[in-house]
Order: sequence, then structure tokens, then C-alpha cells
Amino acid sequence: MREKLRITRGMIILLNPTISDIWLSPRLLLAFGFGSGCSSVAPGTIGTMAAIPLWYLASDFSISSYIVLVYVAFAMGCFVCSYAEKKVNEPDHKGIVWDEFVGFWITMSTAPVSWTGLAVGFFLFRILDIVKPWPISWIDRNIHGGIGIMLDDVVAGVFAASVIWVLRAIHFL
Repeated sequence: MREKLRITRGMIILLNPTISDIWLSPRLLLAFGFGSGCSSVAPGTIGTMAAIPLWYLASDFSISSYIVLVYVAFAMGCFVCSYAEKKVNEPDHKGIVWDEFVGFWITMSTAPVSWTGLAVGFFLFRILDIVKPWPISWIDRNIHGGIGIMLDDVVAGVFAASVIWVLRAIHFL
């Protein structure tokens, strides 16, 4: 039988969390993207896909309400991702995908609410999050903890949103 828990420095560490482990903790539930981060294949991409229904619901918000939602999600993410990182005892664990949710929502802030807008936004965000051009790569390597987990995806989202804004400005999207 595999070891499930370990106690380190007085904290119970969860080894290889499962979906049932995640459902038992609201902070882990958010950090692991409502369980989407438990995917054994491409958890970041699956996490981004899981963010789509929430983006679609929020797409009817005024821009100021949408921005407040994203700021709140970012602030919560810094705390829940830090907690999850400590709980699983692994820096930026691949299953922690709340950062993908927020980065994707930032990307989609400039996208039209359409299938084309969704496809372009999803593709741009995932490419930037996977390839990590500078300064995203620098942030990923040098800023740690909850803020570091969140910040590289936020910057990827800002870059992707900027590309979408330019595409819309030249009437390409």
C-alpha cells in the first residue's frame, strides 16, 4: 500500500493527492481547479478548460466587475496556491491550476465572446504558459510561493490579452 500522508515539521503532508482528497479541503479544491488539476494528462490544459464555463458566466459582467473578479481570484490564488504547495510539499506542483484559471480569465478580458475568441484566447494563453518566453520564464524560475505560482500565468495572460487586443484593433478578430 502506498504512503498517503507524512508529517513534516508539524504539518501533515499529502502525497499524490486524489480527487477525493481535494474535495475535503476548500483551499485545495480551489488550488487544484475544482479537481481538474488531478488529471494525469496535461493538468494545466485541463485546468484551463475547466476555467471556460466560469469565464463564460463572468463574460456578462461589466468590465469593472470582471476586473474586480479577476483581482479577487488572483489574491485568493496567492493564498490557496501557497497553502497547496506546502500541503503537497512540492514547489509549483503540476496539479495546482488555479493560476491557469486566472491567467486564462485575464487573456479573455480582451477577447470577443465567441467560439473564435475562445479558441484564439485558449491557444495563445496555453502557448505562452507552456513556452514561457521572457519575462515569464524569469518569473517562473525566480519568484516562489503562492505569488510566484500565480504571477507567471498572470503575465502570460496579460501578453495573450495584448495580442488579442492588437488582433481586434486591426480587425483580424
